[in-house]
Amino acid sequence: LCLQHVEFRRQMKVDTIITEWKPPEVIEKFVSGGMCGYDREGSPVWYDVIGPLDPKGLLLSATKQDFLKTKIRHSEMLRLECQRQSEKLGKDVEAITLVYDCEGLGLKHIWKPAIETYGEVLTMFEDNYPEGLKRVFLIKAPKLFPMAYNLIKHFLCEETRRKICILGSNWQEVLCKHIDPEQLPVVYGGTLTDPDGDPRCRTMINYGGTVPKSYYVQDSVKVQYDNSVTVSRGSNFHCENVVLFPLRWQFASDGADIGFGVYRQIKEGGRQKVADMLQVLPSERYNAHLVPEDGCFTCSEPGVYVLCFDNTYSILQSKKVSYNVEVLPPPGEQM
Repeated sequence: LCLQHVEFRRQMKVDTIITEWKPPEVIEKFVSGGMCGYDREGSPVWYDVIGPLDPKGLLLSATKQDFLKTKIRHSEMLRLECQRQSEKLGKDVEAITLVYDCEGLGLKHIWKPAIETYGEVLTMFEDNYPEGLKRVFLIKAPKLFPMAYNLIKHFLCEETRRKICILGSNWQEVLCKHIDPEQLPVVYGGTLTDPDGDPRCRTMINYGGTVPKSYYVQDSVKVQYDNSVTVSRGSNFHCENVVLFPLRWQFASDGADIGFGVYRQIKEGGRQKVADMLQVLPSERYNAHLVPEDGCFTCSEPGVYVLCFDNTYSILQSKKVSYNVEVLPPPGEQM
């Protein structure tokens, strides 16, 4: 697990994600939630506000990878905040309290691509920040909640499930037991406001909202693709390139997501299985049916590089993929 975590940190550039990476504007503006105050033991409190979230608008405006990186960035910010609290209080503060506000949870939140993306985020948390969560207070859960929870609970390990407290109508009282009212926003039953008196503490907690269509990538970006291929259910498609320089690709899929990864052949001769090649960019599932994917990779040594569109996980559906691949001139030779 430690090795996997080290590899995760390297691949995601976790050590510099706070200083060197910023989420796209649409995520900054419309992903709800934020850190606000501390619980009675000095742990940071993070609020997730579900109602105003517009999952479809967000997934039509940014890539799944951007959401994942945003959540990693939040996790790292909270980890640093725990370290600061440990130094300040002279005791170990290692985990956060999460308040999950479910008011307004509706059918739009259980749209399949949104659940899948959320599942990937939860899996990333479970694999890499398992000790970072002290407890989850789930408040204002509507009738639809059990159905939504059933869709995501299999992404959570038993240990995490035990940390979830689903609160009833006395939720304000319970929150005040764990969080001093001075550290709890007025809107959640405490006395904390923004400097301007806002009871929702909007400078700390973002409340999201409906994403304007002007952010939608599909409507604004029209990519002309040179190639298209149908990847049969349960199979994959290889596109080979002999290169030394940076490779760039763009692709979109029809109707559903598609797996994509980059490999280098290590043996001479004809078509080779993925298992016999060196993985240089791990295969992931991309929501390329919602947002066209655009990526680049610098090949560190010459060889035959294989771009693999993977549909082996789909037992029912073939996927049509439209794609471009180009070999970029090396740095210094670009016009």
